[in-house]
This record gives sequence, C-alpha cells and structure tokens, in this order.
Amino acid sequence: MRLTQLPLSTLMLCLALALPVNRIFADSQTPIPERLDLSTAIHYALENNFTILQAQQRIREQEGLIITVKANALPEATLNAGYTERDAGLSEPNGFFEPVTANWNMNVQIRQAVFSGGKLSKALDSQKYVEEAAYLDLQAVINQALLETRTRFYDVLLARDQIEVEKQNVALLEEQLQDAKNRYEAGSVSNFTVLRAEVELANAQPALIRSKSRFRNAIDSLRQNLGYVNDNPQNLQTIPEFVGDLRSDPIDFDLLAALENGKTSRPELLRLEKIALSREKLIKLERASNHPNVEVVAGYQASRTFESSSLSDSLHGWTLGLQTNWNIFDGRARHGRILQAAARLEQADLDFNSRRLAVDVEIRQAYSNFEEAEQLVSAAAKVSDQAEEALRLAGARYDAGDGTQLDILQTRVALTQARTNQLEANYSYSVAIAKLRQAMGQADAVLQK
Repeated sequence: MRLTQLPLSTLMLCLALALPVNRIFADSQTPIPERLDLSTAIHYALENNFTILQAQQRIREQEGLIITVKANALPEATLNAGYTERDAGLSEPNGFFEPVTANWNMNVQIRQAVFSGGKLSKALDSQKYVEEAAYLDLQAVINQALLETRTRFYDVLLARDQIEVEKQNVALLEEQLQDAKNRYEAGSVSNFTVLRAEVELANAQPALIRSKSRFRNAIDSLRQNLGYVNDNPQNLQTIPEFVGDLRSDPIDFDLLAALENGKTSRPELLRLEKIALSREKLIKLERASNHPNVEVVAGYQASRTFESSSLSDSLHGWTLGLQTNWNIFDGRARHGRILQAAARLEQADLDFNSRRLAVDVEIRQAYSNFEEAEQLVSAAAKVSDQAEEALRLAGARYDAGDGTQLDILQTRVALTQARTNQLEANYSYSVAIAKLRQAMGQADAVLQK
C-alpha cells in the first residue's frame, strides 16, 4: 500500500519552489506587469501566494525539527564557571594563611551518547518521513493554489469577453434604433417602431453595466489569489491588459489512465504514506525505549586552592567516565505509549484508504465534467454560427419588407445568448481540463513546459 521512496521529480520540484524563502512582506513584492498572461500569473502566484508561503514555512519548521533530533546524536559541550568576591570579615581566622576573599571555579564537560538502543536513529528516520510528508503537502498546496489561479484568470477572461458580447449587443440595438428612425422619417414605419427600439436599447444597458462589475470583481479575486497587496493610492484603479483567450483546443483523457495516475501521483496520497511510515518508526522508537542510555562524559576542571585564590596556585585536571540511565520499571507507561503509537498508525492507514477513495471519486467527477464541457463546446459553436446567420437573414427579410421588427429582436436575443453560451462553454472546458489534471496529481501545465 505504501511507497517507500519519494519520487525524485517531486523532491526537486518542491526544493526548487520552497527554498529559500526570501519574500514575505508586501513592500518587497514585484509589481503586476502591464500585460498579464496566464503564465505570468502562475509564476507570480508561485512566488507570492500566501497559502504557498505558509506551506514553505512548514518546510523550514520540519528542517528545524530534524536539526533538533540530529543534535541528540552529536557531542554536547557545557561550560560552568563562577567567581565570588567577599569581605575579609567573612573569613575565619587562621594562624597560618591570610584570609581568602575570592572564590572561583570552572568546569568544561563534554557528553557523547554511545548507546541508546537505536532510539536516535529511529527518531531521525521518523522525522525524515515527516519532512518528506511536508514537501508533499507543499506540492499539494501548490497544485491547489495554482488551480485557483488558473480558474480565476479564466474568470477574468470570461468577464472581459462577456463585456464585448454585451457591447456588440448594444451596438446592434443602436444600429437598429438608427434604422428605425430613418424609416420613421421616410414614413415607412410608425413611431411605435422607434419607441420599441429605444426600449430595447435601454434594456440592454444594465447587462453591460453588470458585466463590467463582474469584470472588476474577477480582477480582485485574481489579485487575492496572486497575493498582490496594492497599497499604492496612485494605481488603485490601474488594470493590466489581460492577454489570452478562452479556447477549446481538443485534448484526450483516458479514465482508466487518469485513475491510475491519481493513485501514484496525487501528493495527498503520497503524503499519507509518508505519515504512516513515520508512525511505524515511532512504534519501534517506543519499543527501543526499554534499553539503557549510555554516555561518555569527559571534562576539565579548575578551581582555587584552600590557601590561595591565585590562578597560578589553582587545582586543575581532567575527568573521564561513563554514565548510564535505565528505566527498569515505569508502571507500563511504555506499553501505553506503544498502544497509542499503534492506534495512530492504524488511523494513518484509514486516512489513506479514505483519501484514496475520495481521489477516485474526484477523478471520476472531474472526468464527467470534462466530457460534459466537451459536448457543450461542440454544441455552442454550431448554435453561435446559426444565430449569426439567422440575424443576417432576419435583417434581409426586414429590408425586403417580408420580416418584422420582432423577428430581428428575437434573433438578436438569440445571438447574444448563443455568444454567451459559447463563452461559458469554452470557460467550462478550460476549467474542466485544469481540474482533471489537478485531480490526477499533475502539476500545472505552465510548470511542465
């Protein structure tokens, strides 16, 4: 069930992205460029997204813990020294020596663990698995954060293109109003036709206003995901030029391959495997605690003599010995810790199985959404072409006197809806691809180039 080796590509990706962490505060941020494409947005989020930065700090925390564990296997050196000066009246009279008014001593000691029943190596192995799990958690955080960046960038493109659709709609209605006025002046239509065209044009304005508001809100959502803090009052209203289009380039996915790829590449699953391996080591660590601890202790001492406080008259020399500590009976506390560690290992196994099922379901749902989006793209493209042709024919019939203003209005509404549906279909297709790749455990497509 568990992988015993972290993939090299995963470690290299995480190392490249996580360390070193040099930028935390907003005043050192790189400004958003005037032209912002998807690749630039992805790389900007990689360096500035606050969720990613927090995950990077968890890596540094684990590195600190490993250093702490390693320190137990290295020699420990301590220095104790003291100096005291006192009044001569506090010294007892002595007929042979002058009163000693200064007292000093120094002791340097080095301790080195030579045997602990394997506790140090097992603790280090456990911590290494925890560190690898932290790297995998970082990769999962990066995948999720960049998926959100990509999705929100698509939100901006969708809102931007919807503005253009509404502008085209308004332009058509303005042309229709002008045509109605020309016909009214020529006496071929009544004032009712002009009034109706004016009403339709007025009714189209709120949709354009709302689309512009959605565009501004989408930009702010993207800015939040990028981690860009804009405190400069001079550019609060500055909006970059967003480069890119919502496209529906054909791409193939195989469900079986996607499911297998998710089982072997999804960082959340690999992380749980590392946690389980760490907890296995902790069980062995608790069992090893029944062995004695043996340390070599060496030192050097110096202190004043009874007769004099002069450094030249000091007592000094070295010491060397062994010290052992063996907890022979602890009231079965060690057995209780072993039971706890075994229960935590079983919980890790259950977490893995639960998460593996969740990943399986997530991939299936993402694949289903991809198939739906693929079909919507195909249908929307055909309807959009048909709606444009229908509007052309309706205008020709109206000019020939065979059609009515209502025919043009209905076909215009249908064209606007068809264009909107095509945009939304392309958006859904792009998002579905990104979510399916993320569910399979793949890094963002920009990072794979």
